[in-house]
Amino acid sequence: MARRQSEKDGVVVSAVAARGPAQQGGLRPGDRIVAINGQAVRDVIDFHFNAGEARLNCAVERDGGRASVVVDRRGADLGLELLAPTPSEISTCANKCVFCFIHQLPRGMRKSLYVKDDDYRLSFLHGNYITLTDLEESELKRIETQRLSPLYVSVHATDPELRHRLLGEPRVKRDLLPIMARLGRAGIRMHAQIVLCPGWNDGPQLERSILELSALHPAVATTAVVPVGLTAHRERLPDLRTLAADEARALVGTIGRWQAGLRARLGTRFVWGGDELYLQAGLPIPSRAAYEGFPVVEDGIGLVRRFEDGWARVKRRAPARLARPRAVTVVTGEMYAPRLERLLAGFGVGNLDVRVRAIRNEWFGGSVQVAGLLTGADIQRQLAGTALGEAVLVPSVALRDSVGVFLDDLTPGEIASALGVPVRPVEPAARALFDALVGA
Repeated sequence: MARRQSEKDGVVVSAVAARGPAQQGGLRPGDRIVAINGQAVRDVIDFHFNAGEARLNCAVERDGGRASVVVDRRGADLGLELLAPTPSEISTCANKCVFCFIHQLPRGMRKSLYVKDDDYRLSFLHGNYITLTDLEESELKRIETQRLSPLYVSVHATDPELRHRLLGEPRVKRDLLPIMARLGRAGIRMHAQIVLCPGWNDGPQLERSILELSALHPAVATTAVVPVGLTAHRERLPDLRTLAADEARALVGTIGRWQAGLRARLGTRFVWGGDELYLQAGLPIPSRAAYEGFPVVEDGIGLVRRFEDGWARVKRRAPARLARPRAVTVVTGEMYAPRLERLLAGFGVGNLDVRVRAIRNEWFGGSVQVAGLLTGADIQRQLAGTALGEAVLVPSVALRDSVGVFLDDLTPGEIASALGVPVRPVEPAARALFDALVGA
């Protein structure tokens, strides 16, 4: 089972909007709401589940005592913000997956980065992937009763023995497919993920997994196949390797054949390969239509296509010239850098000098090439002493949203001080990059 951390029931109010329903009802920052209309509130899910009535009688813990606060709803927004769960309130993972990225982190990073969550609440709220096999019966019933859908499920293999080995042979061994079938019967929608480890869960095992997951469609709405990520810090861990380019090309072709058959049978392609597969294989990214609305783009499925199509649209509005000459450095990972350089070379703004810098990820040993895992130290060291223009644009996905720092705890401001130019995080969206380039 997952190791359940100690947890105090209720949700803490972090902020209230001026003149909003929460403030007018008397809620204050720091209040812990423990019940609504007589229903106990364990966490943020219970809060939203029970907060749909027009009048909310909130039982609140405040300054060591109890208070009753009545909030009259006016529309959907209550005008309050709630604190996110702390690491001590998150259900952690008892598995030791052979490919777990957290086990591959170098030592000495901040403690929160080593927390392995396996919390169905975070899956529902934020799209975190969970194994499902750690769930207690009470938690399964809560998912069904409160209709916590969709959930994002780390499958990796449907063969029970193989999956048990991939999960590091945890003490508790449970068959996944019956749990997914049960949730499907309760109306829970799921997105499955397979982290592909060559020699482990590829070939016939991958085909079996796709076949058995597709049999649970539409409850299992999609399956993402993403290549394993390995760092240079795999100490006393199972022997794994990444896909070779020819293997990536073969897998892309196989997924295409599966998609054709599944689309004819189910009306959907159902299975998609991660963008990394296409970039590694040197193959064209599928068309926008092939992603069927980008249902799991956050998992790196179609992110490149959505960005590049968006860029084709926004660059039509580019001015012929800026009001004054401008030079900007754009930072990205090694994998996407060649494509980004080609895109920006055709931007066509006469007095705008854009320089794309591919940053080698020395922090993780050079094998990790995606922009989202770049560190501040690598960016700072590799840009030092070079012509950078008036700004450096870094991918915001490399920053931890809650604290605004890179994985190595450097902030954009600290890097800017070292380089002598502003460092600006930019969202991975075409319009955001366009605005940052032209100085909007």
